[in-house]
Amino acid sequence: MRTCVESFEAYILRALGRDHGATLLPRGLDITFCDQAFLIASGLIWNVYLAGLAIAIGFGLAVAVAVGKFSDNPLISRPAAAFIFVFRGSPLFIQFFFFYSAFVLLPRQGIEIPLGFVTLTANTSALTTAQVGGLLVLVLNTTAYSAELFYGALRTIPRGDLEAADAYGMSGLTKFRRVIFPSMLRLAWPSYTNEAIFLTHSTTLVFLSAFPARQQSGEAFYYARYFVDQTFNPFVAYPLVAAYFVLLTLFIVGLFGLMNRHLNRHLPRERRRRIRFRPQYIR
Repeated sequence: MRTCVESFEAYILRALGRDHGATLLPRGLDITFCDQAFLIASGLIWNVYLAGLAIAIGFGLAVAVAVGKFSDNPLISRPAAAFIFVFRGSPLFIQFFFFYSAFVLLPRQGIEIPLGFVTLTANTSALTTAQVGGLLVLVLNTTAYSAELFYGALRTIPRGDLEAADAYGMSGLTKFRRVIFPSMLRLAWPSYTNEAIFLTHSTTLVFLSAFPARQQSGEAFYYARYFVDQTFNPFVAYPLVAAYFVLLTLFIVGLFGLMNRHLNRHLPRERRRRIRFRPQYIR
């Protein structure tokens, strides 16, 4: 039996690949609690990677899509509204399977798909990985949900704020940067916090879908399922995953809470909107 120190050294970075820990995963009766705790913890590296990049990239795209949907030009607003409707109207799990099939099955049939920045061919292997292809799906999904939140916030900006900006003679870009964008963030931030939390939880679906885990390097839930298959005991691995994600959720709430306090710093304390975690049971 390995000691906890040996388990830590062997598995804490194992999710990055076989070059960063033990070559083989623990099996059968050799599995200890520390093995499960540290290997599942190592899988969180990918959960944080996927969630962090998806939130960062999706935030910028969501602002652009929300502004596009808010536009008076139907050539801009209708495509933006259609994008939001498609990705909010279809299950995330189906989106993973659809995009993996598009990245793999169609190129194998000789069908090349030009995307502008890259052409999908049989040799476009990066998009078939969870680290790239799965990330792309998460970015598109959170862009749609976040854009709808920001669009709703744009519609509720007090008209007096906009009239005051016009009275000061602000140009369109200056008005957006100094009035519209800060007000939109302040109004949407509590709901956007819940979107960030749900997106983080959704990273457990990446390796559960068709995207493969190369060299047995997966996220936290991937290793939890592995341990359940090996030990036939779901009452250790799954509670560990839940506990890790509870801690991760508390970190997100705290981090976004600081940003929420900064956005509302000019308001009286009794008017500041507090962040309240409202889990979404159906996506």
